Amino acid sequence: MALLLSCQGLAKAFGAQSLFSGIDFVLHSGDRVGLIGPNGTGKSTLLKIISGRTEADAGKIFLQKHTQISFLAQEDSFDEEKNIIDNLLLGLAKIEVEEAEAHNRAHTLISRAEFPDPDCLVNQLSGGWRKRLAICRALIVHPDILIMDEPTNHLDIEGILWLEKLLGARLAESPSAFIMVSHDRRFLENTVNRIVELSPVYPDGAFQVEGVYSDFLIKRQEFLEQQQVIETRLANKMRRETEWLRRGPKARATKAKYRIDEAGRLQEELGEVRARNRATGKVQIDFSATGRKTKKLLTAKAIGKGYDGRTLFSHLDLILTNGARIGLLGRNGCGKSTLMQLLEHAADYNTTNRPDSGTIETADNIRIVSFDQRRQQLDQEQTLKQALSPDGDSVIYRDQSIHVVTWAQRFLFRTDQLETPVKRLSGGEQARILIARLMRQPADILLLDEPTNDLDIPSLGILEESLLEFPGALVLVTHDRLLLEKVCDQVLGFDGTGRTEFFADYQQWLDWLHASAEEKKPTDKKKLPPTKEKKKSKKLSYMDQREYDGIEEKILIQEERLEELQTLLADPETVADHDLVTKYWQEQQQLQTEVEQLYDRWQELEAIKDGEV
Repeated sequence: MALLLSCQGLAKAFGAQSLFSGIDFVLHSGDRVGLIGPNGTGKSTLLKIISGRTEADAGKIFLQKHTQISFLAQEDSFDEEKNIIDNLLLGLAKIEVEEAEAHNRAHTLISRAEFPDPDCLVNQLSGGWRKRLAICRALIVHPDILIMDEPTNHLDIEGILWLEKLLGARLAESPSAFIMVSHDRRFLENTVNRIVELSPVYPDGAFQVEGVYSDFLIKRQEFLEQQQVIETRLANKMRRETEWLRRGPKARATKAKYRIDEAGRLQEELGEVRARNRATGKVQIDFSATGRKTKKLLTAKAIGKGYDGRTLFSHLDLILTNGARIGLLGRNGCGKSTLMQLLEHAADYNTTNRPDSGTIETADNIRIVSFDQRRQQLDQEQTLKQALSPDGDSVIYRDQSIHVVTWAQRFLFRTDQLETPVKRLSGGEQARILIARLMRQPADILLLDEPTNDLDIPSLGILEESLLEFPGALVLVTHDRLLLEKVCDQVLGFDGTGRTEFFADYQQWLDWLHASAEEKKPTDKKKLPPTKEKKKSKKLSYMDQREYDGIEEKILIQEERLEELQTLLADPETVADHDLVTKYWQEQQQLQTEVEQLYDRWQELEAIKDGEV
């Protein structure tokens, strides 16, 4: 494969804070690279350096001649008064393309992005459609290398699936290689063939693994375990060397200078390894519950809500009990946030946030705590210290007083950041402030609206664990499919026309949406083929009937084992044992394949039985 780009010894610092140093990186044709790492390690800065938007403090970048690079930033920038197609054409301003070719490229991408109206002004687009337009603008130049910073931001699940399909297709506008920063683990699993993590835990500041995200997790665990072994070995060697140096006068007289120098080198190496092993800090997220024993926390009966003559949802029944974990799914503007507001204010009878129809009843003295994705709960002019501890130098958590410095460190904030204004903190840091506030509020019901925005992957894992351990009820809005799969036991899907249904997972909701869309497609009666007589059901053979009678039970047994494996793989004891992780992971992959084959066979037997084949 052709080498497109090579980076050697890249380093960058802002003031006294070093982001990274000594980063080596190569990109060949066919590479699909996911760049991950904790917040503050310089992922976005590295992308800007590679794309030529920022200068490195040290190091070199070698780029093949005539290589076209396209950059997709986190935040979009358009000519708001121009329409979709004109903004796309502006993306070709810096390269020479004939007018006919330019319009052909623009219209092709508009079709791929499924824009309903190419003449729509950009200032009328939602966040998800703006992101699709930004992606199309990055592709219109037909780049050799596509660089993307958080490409799934603002995309709903359908948009993320669209992007996955686009990146996996072989199209005229497809890049030869791409590198992207993303915290969406399922998206990484489905789109990349190499993972690069920036982190101070590694000797070279970065760790690279060929393969998908799950391959990376296994290799990363092996490396960290090996590094712990190295620390233990060095510590033992240093102890023996120190004992030798402390022996009596006779021994000291024969000491060679190299032994003293070796002890100094060992001490320095041990210090470096220890520092790296201690750099794996994690946000300590732990939501508090009130301990309420009431079975039913909230009951909504036949509720409906609409705005400006448009029905968002109607006749919706919802019961929240301790341990219930429900995900809300739907396109932007379908009513998810509206429902969250109704639930948040369910116990406040003086509020205007009431359903248009139906009733909502709550247990006495219910405690409902919510997370607002818009960050409007934060005063941007406050300092970090004031935001974390508004009443002084300490906070009360689970009836204990904790100093603000200790509380800040729990969320990976440095002491020297306490006087920093909130407006100067990153999106991920602001999200951690809001989560810190949630943790101080005992809750019966947690309402989380896009809590994963801007959180890094380590924080996402801790958030999942905490939500699984929360004994109260949870209602979650998120586009993170892995979080939905791990945390929610059912999802409430909206179709955007007022209908809602409960599903087992997001895929069932997507199938329902697509089926609804097919039903609504107009049909030309004149072109309909003549009605055929419905085929009569056929009788299955004796062996097929026996297989059909037992296949459902087989699927249930396999799916129960898959749930067991998912629990085992999340167990800290399992994670610490590489052989067990590998064993369980391989069994999980095999079982998933077998379950899919059983479902296919079940469908095939159903078709034979119903006379469809």
